[in-house]
Parts: sequence; C-alpha cells; structure tokens
Amino acid sequence: MQPNIKSTNLELTPAIRAYVEEKMAMIEKYLGNLQTVNLDFEVELTTKHHHKGDIFRAEANLAIANDLLRVEKVEPDLYKAIDKVKDHLIDLIKKHKDKRLAKKRPKSL
Repeated sequence: MQPNIKSTNLELTPAIRAYVEEKMAMIEKYLGNLQTVNLDFEVELTTKHHHKGDIFRAEANLAIANDLLRVEKVEPDLYKAIDKVKDHLIDLIKKHKDKRLAKKRPKSL
C-alpha cells in the first residue's frame, strides 16, 4: 500500500517520507483481506508562534470499503505524532474488523 503523503507549512524531506511509508507499511498485516481503497497521510507544522518549540500534527485517513477511519494526533515531536497515529489506526482497524465479524456471526437464542 502506497500512502498519499501531504505536508503543510513543512518541507517533506525524504527522511520524513520514508518514515511515514515505513510506519504505514506496518498496518498492512492488520488489514488482511479488507478492500483498502485509499490511505491519505498529512504532516503539518501547526503554527510558528509557539513560545516553547514547534507543534506538529499528523493525520491519517484510511478508506476501507464504505467506511473512513480517521486519526489525528498533535505532538511537539513529528516522529512521535506519526507513531501515535500508527498505533491508534491499528486499534481502529481491529475494532472495524471485529464489528464486521460480529455482523456475520449468527445470533444465539
């Protein structure tokens, strides 16, 4: 899966692109046989007026079948924000798969 990566107020360096691609490749094993339509990933430097360093935002939008899984995290470290997005996205994928399986299970009396 190749994510569409966008950056706002920040230069998208090859190092950042490689890090995002590496982390998003980790979620493929959780997707299994789900029909993945699109993965959009955005990194952003929120504003330049903070007194104690920069604040970064990372956001992932994963379109699966008819559903959209969206995660957004804000951190003072860009790489930490990307890691948190990956972890939360994995949790959402697991919940999504559990819901799909629950609909297929026969109801007991």
